[in-house]
Amino acid sequence: MKRVIQAWMMVLTILYGSCDRPENRLQEPQVLLQDTSLVLPETGELSFIEKPLAGEDIVLARELLYDKYTLEDIYPYKDTVRYVQWDVIRKCLAFIENMQESGGIWCVFRNYKNRNGESPLVHTYTRDAYHRVSDTLGVERYQSVPLYLYPDTLVPVRYGRDGSLAKILSEKGTFYEVAPITFEEIWMVPKKYAGILPDSTAFRHVVIVDRHNQNTATLEWKERGSWLIRSVNPATTGLHRPPYGQATPLGMYLIQEKKVRMVFLKDGSAATGGYAPYASRFTNGAYIHGVPVNVPRTSMIEYSWSLGTTPRSHMCVRNATSHAKFVYDWAPTGLSLVVVIE
Repeated sequence: MKRVIQAWMMVLTILYGSCDRPENRLQEPQVLLQDTSLVLPETGELSFIEKPLAGEDIVLARELLYDKYTLEDIYPYKDTVRYVQWDVIRKCLAFIENMQESGGIWCVFRNYKNRNGESPLVHTYTRDAYHRVSDTLGVERYQSVPLYLYPDTLVPVRYGRDGSLAKILSEKGTFYEVAPITFEEIWMVPKKYAGILPDSTAFRHVVIVDRHNQNTATLEWKERGSWLIRSVNPATTGLHRPPYGQATPLGMYLIQEKKVRMVFLKDGSAATGGYAPYASRFTNGAYIHGVPVNVPRTSMIEYSWSLGTTPRSHMCVRNATSHAKFVYDWAPTGLSLVVVIE
């Protein structure tokens, strides 16, 4: 577990502080040699165990299943260039493989629309001009789960985002002791907020969302250290524009549910504003979806000029509608990850 947490600290640096570099471009697939360590057990017998994968161990092969609007590794944008951050993506995939090889029981934090109850107030919180409560790290109370530091299970210390993954270490009454994937320390979470994943769960489908470059890549596991690139496309992420707009949050999340048409309301109103086609929800109210259809229009829209430009969504990740349908059909619910990087 300590190794998993330490490995994730490197990934957090990638998510929150990665830079675009020309060397990020996709390299041709190379032969991956098994990296092993010689272990001498107490029995005196020799055996070999595989070392954890590093980013440079990950081999990517371009075998597209969706080939519309495909981006180059480096492409122009206005008076500059943008990149597909393949070196960052490799590190994320290596972490995901190492995370699964470490074994254990996994759970997902669940509190969409506060369905499992509003989280209690944390020890220290902030309240913005719109009366929204957040912890000191900026995670909003609404739709989040409370996290406690043992032995205090009366007042939580921080909030965990809906859709986040954690490894269950033990049970303590009405709580699970967990190690969340995206931040340090061991925490206590009430059982009602934790959805246990089946023992057979294997994360073989990953969507990488790049907030800085406004693009997405979908990748599918082939074998240890080897992944297939299924699509590379422009996208539009969320813009922090209170009280309604929020940035797409950085981190790793589980695709939890899907809707062919995700109906949304007009800002500040109970009236229907339209729908987003082929929506796959991964955290809070954030979906990967197609181009929004605003009332009174009813027919779907394939593409928007805004894709791949600047953040402007409410929190979601907007795609070409046919690409959103590809993700909808390709990524199994409860078995697919969305990783949002910077």
